Amino acid sequence: MHDIDPRLAGVEPGTSAARAATRVVPLLEESLDVGKRTVDQGGYRIVKTVHLRDEVVDEPLATHSVRVERRTVGRLLPSMEAPASRQEGDTLIIPVVEEVLVTEKRLMLKEELHITRTDAVVHRPVTFSLRSEDVVIEHLEPGIPPVPGTP
Repeated sequence: MHDIDPRLAGVEPGTSAARAATRVVPLLEESLDVGKRTVDQGGYRIVKTVHLRDEVVDEPLATHSVRVERRTVGRLLPSMEAPASRQEGDTLIIPVVEEVLVTEKRLMLKEELHITRTDAVVHRPVTFSLRSEDVVIEHLEPGIPPVPGTP
């Protein structure tokens, strides 16, 4: 129960009606009911595609090759000292000796190995498969279902 001012109740103060109006019983009460609901605001669909492209790499490659040629000489050397290897242009010459018995022991130049180096630049294109991905993001309007089979 609440006391109220009799003037607010429309009664003159000091009257018997004013005294009777000093106590008021509230008959109405307001209450708040809070709840949640789901609202479809659309969504997004992400589509990723993979593209495959071939790229050719054609860089020059330096190669070295050698050709070994055995040449028989068969000549006695004047001393027991083996001849040194020597270079003639692109060819390295390596002497091969053996001892032979003569009335005296001497070295005989049996053969020479002629090793010639040749240089070349070759192109051997190699194809590589490279992948790249693109992503498309689509906005879905409310109420439009996603395509079946997509996440």
